[in-house]
This record gives sequence, structure tokens and C-alpha cells, in this order.
Amino acid sequence: MKTLLQIPTRHHPFIRGFSPQHVETLLARASVVEFDAGEIIFREGEPANRLYLIEAGEVELESSSGRSGTLHFETLGEGDVLGWSWLFPGFAWHFQARVVQPTRAICCDGAHLLVKAEEDHNFGYELMKRVSQIVIHRLQATRKELMKSESLLRDAAVAL
Repeated sequence: MKTLLQIPTRHHPFIRGFSPQHVETLLARASVVEFDAGEIIFREGEPANRLYLIEAGEVELESSSGRSGTLHFETLGEGDVLGWSWLFPGFAWHFQARVVQPTRAICCDGAHLLVKAEEDHNFGYELMKRVSQIVIHRLQATRKELMKSESLLRDAAVAL
């Protein structure tokens, strides 16, 4: 049986540029996971403890929008990263992840990564830079969806 360190994972954009030692740290407690279409990877408010590096498939990020149900705000696929909430106090998912197409991902242990980031600040800094880019991207995607929704509401109000 091959370990993740023997499988060619270095092609994933999140891993690219990490030192070999940091790749080993990142993947030390990682595993490959697969999800079927329609499956929920995690729900908003549940404990967050994983980082997923998507290798194939498609996952929708959703958020509860009160009486109107669920608001879709981004679709992730090959090369994307899912899950950053494990890094920040509260340690709960801020959205829901629903599988659209069968998905394969490298699943990293968030608690392990937090401990290793404290022990090796160089690793922690590299990890934070990468996760911060993901958070910024998610915020921008959410902002764009809200702007589209606002525009649709204005258009509907004018049509009435």
C-alpha cells in the first residue's frame, strides 16, 4: 500500500512550492477520501477539523439564507481547497459543502496541522499565507454572489 508521500500529490496547487519537509508535515496524517454526488461533506455550524485538497470532482459551497433556503455562492473543483475553519477559534464550519459530481480529495487533519504550525513557525507561516489566500478568494466570491442577488432583487422590484 502506498502512502500519500509516495503518491504524486505535489501537482496540487496548494502543495506546490512547499519544502519537502513541509509537504511531509502536511500529509503526515492525511488520507485520500471519495464522495458521491449529493453527499454533504460538512454542514454549517458543525465542528471543523479537516482541510481538503480537491483532486477531482465538483463541490458546491452553500450557506443557509433564512426563509429563502440555501444560497449557493461558489463551486470548487480540481486544484481547489476546501475547509479553512479548523484554523480559527470557534472551529466550526461557516458554510455547507455539497458534492455535485463524484469527488476525490486529500483530507488533511486540521488538529495535526495546528499543532505542527505552533511547533514549526516557518511551516505555520507558509500554511497561513496559503489559507489566507483561500479566505480572501471566498470572501470575494461571496461578495459577487450578493451583488448578483441584489441586482436581481432590484430588477424584480422594477418589473413589479
